[in-house]
Amino acid sequence: MSGTEIIEERYGLVTDRIREISEEHFGDEKLEAFFSSCAEFLLMIDDTVSFLAEGGVEKARIEELAERNRSLYADILPEHYGESYGNPGYAVQELGEELGALLSFLYTELRSLIGFAYEGRLEELVIRMELFVEIYTVFVYAADQKEGRPSAREIKDIIYWFVSDYADMAARRRIEEQVSPHGFAVRRIMESDLTDVRYLYSYGEYVGVNELETARFLAGLPEETIATMADTYTEGYRMGFEATGVDLSKKGMVTLGYQIGFERMLRRAVENFEKMGLKSAACRAASSVLDNRGASRRTKNGFSGGSPNPQFEYDHKDDKAIFFDKNYVNRKLEAVRTASEKWKAQLRDCAGPAIVETFGEADFMPATCKEAIRLSGEQERLWVEYVAKAGMLGREYTPEEETSFTIIAFPVPEIGPVFEELFRETIRINTLDYLLYRRVQQTLIDALNTADYCEIKGRGANRTDLKVNLYKLENPEKETIFENCVADVNIPVGEVFTSPVLQGTEGLLHVTRAFLKGLEYRELAITFKDGMIQEYSCRNFGTEEENRNFIYENILARHATLPMGEFAIGTNTTAYVAAKRLGVEAKLPVLIAEKMGPHFAVGDTCYSHSEDTRVYNPDGREIVAKDNEVSRRRHENPMEAYCNCHTDITIPYDELGELTAVRKDGSRICIIKDSRFVLPGCEELNRAFEA
Repeated sequence: MSGTEIIEERYGLVTDRIREISEEHFGDEKLEAFFSSCAEFLLMIDDTVSFLAEGGVEKARIEELAERNRSLYADILPEHYGESYGNPGYAVQELGEELGALLSFLYTELRSLIGFAYEGRLEELVIRMELFVEIYTVFVYAADQKEGRPSAREIKDIIYWFVSDYADMAARRRIEEQVSPHGFAVRRIMESDLTDVRYLYSYGEYVGVNELETARFLAGLPEETIATMADTYTEGYRMGFEATGVDLSKKGMVTLGYQIGFERMLRRAVENFEKMGLKSAACRAASSVLDNRGASRRTKNGFSGGSPNPQFEYDHKDDKAIFFDKNYVNRKLEAVRTASEKWKAQLRDCAGPAIVETFGEADFMPATCKEAIRLSGEQERLWVEYVAKAGMLGREYTPEEETSFTIIAFPVPEIGPVFEELFRETIRINTLDYLLYRRVQQTLIDALNTADYCEIKGRGANRTDLKVNLYKLENPEKETIFENCVADVNIPVGEVFTSPVLQGTEGLLHVTRAFLKGLEYRELAITFKDGMIQEYSCRNFGTEEENRNFIYENILARHATLPMGEFAIGTNTTAYVAAKRLGVEAKLPVLIAEKMGPHFAVGDTCYSHSEDTRVYNPDGREIVAKDNEVSRRRHENPMEAYCNCHTDITIPYDELGELTAVRKDGSRICIIKDSRFVLPGCEELNRAFEA
């Protein structure tokens, strides 16, 4: 028997067993209801497998495809989530405190089968269906033996061995997806009829209004507009290599990340990359705990559909706490290394990611679900260690100094009636005259290079009062502190940035409202002492503990503290004015928002792991402020040198009172005053405000 035949036989056996479950009774009505619900979902997956094998996507009417898509995701949609086993609160209420949380995890893991079914990955279906049947059997056995229910420890052990046993399989699949050109997603980009939005339903991702209307909107754009979008994206990627002196011709693959609906632009981009000698690959954003599923499917190394319910994703971000221990970490890292060895030539060939981000989705501020599984303090420490080691392992096979990236962002229809106007405005902003910005930004840099430190103060409701210490130049004729950033890796154009000196950097950073990595923060306040986070707070939740935990998990990435890794001044006043005019400034992604005022990143510097690569500004001067007191530890202890996170926080122009460069002799150069650039030579930046 071949391997494929064995998997098919296992699939037949496990689906036959699942069909029997709804008719069985073992004396616990609430548990019976849970297992029957899961069995019903798994049989819907089986029906989808048959539907796809018979060419259903090509044959079915769009109404049928939409109904199947909604049925697969219906149970976790916001209107049904209150009574969904995917909701840990409801599961605990119905099934008990410990077992309810564990069974909610099981239910969530089963939902990863949707994507695997559409990709035809039968073995992925089999192992999760077998996990479900194994756990069901344990409950039935306990009831038969008059023991009531199995212990939580027994269920945890089953889950533990599941994730441990299949760690190798998951690592092999994940890396293969990342390095295999013209795979599942790229075939949809290149081979689908993009004038017929039915193709969206071939992914197995959730298809909502954003995905449908984005695809329809792009289908109606002139070819020259699509070309402008794609060419800006791919040229930015090429320029990123040029700016850092990395030879792109030595690479053969680019990794795409995108939200479905943008395929028409991406088809042109794939063709552009081919002309550069790069083939395109893309993997699905993680939906399984075996792939380190986190708080959001929105990831930088994959494709995804819309989120059926961000709260569901947030509630299950720490499900790994069920099994996450030192042995599992070692097992996972070993599996990734083994898989990386198999694909090491392809990994070395990877040039880096090219990302299309979206913005404008409905506001989401997560609610605290006390029943959700949480990492313990020791597990949090272990997670930070794992992320660091996994990053080092990844860089061993794909050296960061040999890669680059690019990110571009576009709005989605959920932003409201301004969508079409904002989309066209975004294209304009993404293609601004970078030569003009380069010249004006050089004026800023020339002034900042003479400074000892900068002072930044908010105005109105903004309480920011910061001192940022700067690197001291030894050879100003040949060296520079700030990078002159134009439209290459971070599109659009518009910032100068540096790595601050930590000692002497201090004070309060405050923003009244910010959206960071898809999460809203209200009255976010972070206090620095010698460049390290000392205190932090926000006003999202009713208690100080909830607010601190929210920041600790999502901004500090579970570190006790983080350094200020970047200080930058955004110069894209055109983007700011357009956003204010259309009333969408609070909806903009960091990618654009960081260009609309001074911003400060907590975590690693922009040059993380590439500090020793020599980088030059267009004027020929070398950028020398690339590391800080933390990242310099890389020479002795790399585990202490990097935080493996980087979050930008921007003070918008209208909340900015003053940004001043202060020289060693105490003389002051005012850069921005009351939201306007006042440094001579920067008048061009204020014209957008006057238009």
